[in-house]
Amino acid sequence: MAGKRSAGLLLHRGRGEAVEVLLGHMGGPFWAKKDAAAWSLPKGELDPDEPPEKAARREFEEELGLPAPEGEYVPLGEVKQSGGKAVTAWAVEADLDPASVVPGTFTMEWPPRSGRQQEFPEVDRVAWFSLDVAREKLVKGQLPFLDRLVALLGE
Repeated sequence: MAGKRSAGLLLHRGRGEAVEVLLGHMGGPFWAKKDAAAWSLPKGELDPDEPPEKAARREFEEELGLPAPEGEYVPLGEVKQSGGKAVTAWAVEADLDPASVVPGTFTMEWPPRSGRQQEFPEVDRVAWFSLDVAREKLVKGQLPFLDRLVALLGE
């Protein structure tokens, strides 16, 4: 059986030194007190037989509560995260007001082994970051997407 696969969108805006990317801080108790390497591009798991770009658009809307932006979707390829999950991403130039985000939620047992189910936001905040700051915030497995975006933009 193949490993888990996710797809996502890396929104970017600006040119040259002013390039910024949109990242979401992962929700839930595990990430609550973490900041460095605790942010991700909006992404999620593919449904069986779902085309990855379609999944990336759907997951963007599920995670952020906003439609995926219009524009040219440029493939950034695939990376394997440390847990083995393969993530495929597309870059798209777009602007979005983080205050307009209405995150989706997920339910998990919390505290562990308590038998209680609690609901948490998929992402608990969303922000634009310069490429340098994004390198500190982004989970390590997704860092190649920033390098690929830089190459794409010719910065």
